[in-house]
Formats: sequence, C-alpha cells, structure tokens
Amino acid sequence: MFHLMFSLPWLIVASRFIAPLPWPWWVRLLLAVFLLFASQYHLFSRFTSGSVFAPEFPRPLVIGFNLFFGAIVLLAAMQVVLDIISILIFAVTWSFPAVPPVVRYGMGIAALALASFGISQAIRVPPVKRIEVSIPGLSPDLDGYRMVQLTDMHISRLFTGRWASAVVEKTNALDADLIVITGDLIDGSLDIRREDIAPLAGLSARDGVLTVPGNHEYFFEVDRWLDHLPSLNMRILANEHAVIERGEGKLVIAGVTDLSARFTGAVEPDLGKALEGAPADAPVIVLDHQPRLAERAASHGVALQLSGHTHGGMVRGLDQIVARANNGFVSGFYQVGQMQLYVNNGTGLWPGFALRIGVPAELTEFTLRRM
Repeated sequence: MFHLMFSLPWLIVASRFIAPLPWPWWVRLLLAVFLLFASQYHLFSRFTSGSVFAPEFPRPLVIGFNLFFGAIVLLAAMQVVLDIISILIFAVTWSFPAVPPVVRYGMGIAALALASFGISQAIRVPPVKRIEVSIPGLSPDLDGYRMVQLTDMHISRLFTGRWASAVVEKTNALDADLIVITGDLIDGSLDIRREDIAPLAGLSARDGVLTVPGNHEYFFEVDRWLDHLPSLNMRILANEHAVIERGEGKLVIAGVTDLSARFTGAVEPDLGKALEGAPADAPVIVLDHQPRLAERAASHGVALQLSGHTHGGMVRGLDQIVARANNGFVSGFYQVGQMQLYVNNGTGLWPGFALRIGVPAELTEFTLRRM
C-alpha cells in the first residue's frame, strides 16, 4: 500500500501530462520510464537497506531521487488543478479547452524549479529562530534562561556527519544554558550511523543536553540507540525528569518516550511517571516528540510542551493534511488549556521526502520570561 500510494503521482503525470505532449512516442516513453524509476525511490531504499526510512545511496543520488520524486509530486498536483479547471470550463461551455503545449512546458519547468528550491531549503543548516516565551511561576533567578531546541535531525546519508558538525558549531555559538533534542535524531541502525552522529557529542551547554526518542529511533533498534546516546554526552529522559536550578529558582524538564513504543513492545510514554518526585512548585516543560498528546500534558499542569515530528508540514498546503494527522498541531505555538505547545518545524527532515517550500527548518532558541 505504501509503494502504491507513492506511485499514484507518477500515474497522473504519465497519463495526463506526458501522454498529451506533442513528442515522438519513444521520447514520451523514455520520459515516463525515467520518472517511473524516480517514483520508486522508496522501493529501491527498501531493497538496498531493508527500510524505506534509511536510503543508503550516495548523497548525490539521494538528492537526485528527492529532486525528481518531488518534481513528480508537484507536477501531479499542478495537473490535477489543470484538470479541475478544464472540467469547470466544460461545465460552462460543454467543450473541454485545448491545452497548449507551452502550458505543460511551463508546468514541468515550474515543478523542477520548485523541487530544486525545496531541496536546497531542506538540506541547508537552518538559521537561528529566536523566541521569547512566558512561563507562569518562573523564578526571577530563571528569567532570561536560554534553551535551544533541536529536533528531527534525521542523521542519514542526506544529513551527514558534516551537516551535523555544522549544526553543532552553530548551536554552540549561541552559548545556551540548555540544549534539548526532541527525537528523530537518526535514520539508520547504530552500526551504519555511528560515525555520522558522532559530531553531536560536541554539543555544549551549561546544563547539558537532554533528549527524548522519536518514532524513527523505534524503527532502528531503539534500545541500542538509547544505550549509545549517553556516550555522546546526552541525558535521555525516557519518562523521567531533570531539575534545573538557578539560585532559589527551579525548573523541571520532563521527557517521555514516543507513541511508537506501543508497536514495538518498548516502554510507552508516561508523563505521570516522568513527573514523579518533581518539585511541586516548579514550572514544568515537557519534551514529547509528537504533539498529539498535548491535551494530556496540559491536564498535568505543564507550562510548555516542546515537540517536533510534523516537520511543519514541509510544503505550504500539505501542512493542513499533516495537521489532521496530528490533532490539528503542525507548526508554531498553540494554546492547549493553560499550556503552551510549540511544534518545531524541524532542524532536518526525513530523507524520503526532503523538500521544504514555505516551511523553513529551524534551529530554535527559547528565552524564558516571567509572567
């Protein structure tokens, strides 16, 4: 079903875009076959690495697959819009309009250009996004406390060790009090990704690096990854909490495991357990990879939840579909009861669809303020 779904855009392009072109049949056939090859990117990933989530091709080939697969998806969307317009014209005139070849040429160029732009935006080291957030009950001693959120880095053949090193350098330059990573650090097994993720050991903040697993960790022997991450100077909050202290002020950072745990037999997310023994009068910030359980966190009196997972929807317009799969949460701030939820667009992106159009990646610095 997964591969059939990703074949549908190619079918639209082949039948509605390529077939009507005024080209020799063999040229149209070659183009259709080439794009069919590109559309099966995820199937080839599964054959070569055993998983659609970790393409183990050389980086230029991963970029090439994303370029043409992205162009197919964009072109299919344009063709659907063109067909809808044609149907509307038919409903008025009882005659389908003739579509000049130049219109299709323009669509093809636009799709390829947009896909190229989308990939360039996806794979760059993201700019710093600075946010001030008010925290009820925050001590004066913690006013101005700065924390950096990294999320959805998806260290892989696309987001390599060199990219990770650049992210580390940019993050450390912020001289933050705390660094939090809200899951999906990797795509691939520990044996394959060990060297690529090694640069993250260089992340440095006064109160260290706290992280929670995302759903992709559960695709690749999560226990091995959770055993390895502490060697990279990360503290894992798997239904646990840490207490930050400044003078007389205290702040609780709680973290939970991912919802995907229920499908693997691993420990499921339990915020109640994560908060056991936490100072009762200290405000709580929760790290939860997926935003879907935000209402449950709000019921625990949490002040702020930081999540990722959605990648912000990646492409403007597609974000509305992604939101529906995540209880309406896709990008930016939401008020959930008395709790604030921030859904980060992501520092990286799943290499299986690495396009960003109108939804920029983030390296996010939060400054906490008293209310």
